[in-house]
Amino acid sequence: MSRPDDREERYPMTVPLDPTSWNIATSDGQLDAFVMGEELADLADDRPEIVLLTADLMTSNRTGDFARRHPHRHFDLGIAEQNMMGVAAGMAACGFRPYVSTFASFASLLCAEHLRTDLAYPRMPVRVLAHHAGIAMGFYGTSHHAVEDIALTRAIAHLTVVAPCDANATRAILRGTLDQDGPVYIRLGRGREKPVYDVVPALAPGRFATVREGTDATMIATGLGVQISLAAAHLLAADGIDVGVLDAVYLKPFDEEAVVAAAEQTGHLLTVEEHNVVGGLGAAVGDVLARHGLAPAFAVHGLPDDYALVAPPTHLYRHYGLDPTTVAARMRELLKR
Repeated sequence: MSRPDDREERYPMTVPLDPTSWNIATSDGQLDAFVMGEELADLADDRPEIVLLTADLMTSNRTGDFARRHPHRHFDLGIAEQNMMGVAAGMAACGFRPYVSTFASFASLLCAEHLRTDLAYPRMPVRVLAHHAGIAMGFYGTSHHAVEDIALTRAIAHLTVVAPCDANATRAILRGTLDQDGPVYIRLGRGREKPVYDVVPALAPGRFATVREGTDATMIATGLGVQISLAAAHLLAADGIDVGVLDAVYLKPFDEEAVVAAAEQTGHLLTVEEHNVVGGLGAAVGDVLARHGLAPAFAVHGLPDDYALVAPPTHLYRHYGLDPTTVAARMRELLKR
């Protein structure tokens, strides 16, 4: 299968992005943030129970990095994602530690019943590597966009939901959840994310990570939204506006204490996510504020409650305002309230 970004390279941006842009294409065109195959191969050196399953996507998600080092523990189930979930559940019941990898739209929407009934209900220790989340599939269209998966997975009992924002955060999550009980849904991007963390961070289970301190306002972001928010905070800093950025890497369990502290300390909260504004990070933050009786100036920045257009990811990010300039403008509006 060709790499999902091939057509984006054939149809480049006709309007250049701002020079200070967060453009996530790497200089050599490689999927540098797809470290899951390499990291799992390292972990598997000392953990013979680790197995990796994929659904005809070994090249697109670089699980081939694992297959080359542990060929007898890598399984390609073909284009049969629901079956892959059932196979993983069975392997987990036999003492293995399975990781399954496919596009986020398939891992969550197509396999929703299997996430719930095969994995979460019996608390099987299966890790779901759901890559190309949000609108990262671009040209592949609605069937391949995953803009509802946070809402869906957070509603499944006993399912941990995480969304690392870059390669080092992905390594941290893979290491930190290795021995965790029950299933974990790991929401990943398209593998071209710019680094947010210089080193592998120490991510505490169920906690947000502070990426930038700030006193005037706080942006709470997840996944791709973290690097966008960080860049937006730098733009605002140039105007003397001090904005903090929290990485909502754990979406379930959710860090209510961090939300309450940010609301009380800065009084202005903006959430940023590559997900439908209904049921995502913003909704989770709003729920916390309501239950704690807090009323800061609050806004949700994400994708509209509609089906995304079909275009290269970079075009879609710009179209839907998932860029630092637009996010900075939303924060300026919020600060006027």
